[in-house]
Amino acid sequence: MSGPFKRALSWFVGVGLLAILCDQAIKQWILQGFRAEGPVISIVLAYNKGVAFSMLEFLGPWLKYLQALLIIGMAIMLLSQRAFFMQTYLPFGLILGAGSSNLLDRFMHGHVVDYVYWHYKFDFAVFNLADVLIDVGVGLLLLDALKQSLSKRKLK
Repeated sequence: MSGPFKRALSWFVGVGLLAILCDQAIKQWILQGFRAEGPVISIVLAYNKGVAFSMLEFLGPWLKYLQALLIIGMAIMLLSQRAFFMQTYLPFGLILGAGSSNLLDRFMHGHVVDYVYWHYKFDFAVFNLADVLIDVGVGLLLLDALKQSLSKRKLK
């Protein structure tokens, strides 16, 4: 294993573990009864048996196995593509770590623990830190793709 790859792998694992630890710590706090009402956002307790916006809830307990296969497959694909991994290890560390935290909920509780409720001017789905970290990871991947696209256009 080369030095740069080893460092990237360390960051990938570290970011993923940090995502899991932070998300699970907040969820434990919520499960122990913390709540807060605010004018824009409230902290509530909600259980999600599906994925975003409760989609795929009909899969029941099979959803966690499907998600486990997707996370494992994504990690294998990512690690087998060294050049791509070296370029995207931080966003994918966030995505896979946060996805693993939600998956851990499914195995421990039978559902994902959600708690952030946006209710200013419109009602939005209740979500959690892992959901936000997945969005941040995807956003970083999109920004990188845009940056690469713009730099290729400049070369033409």
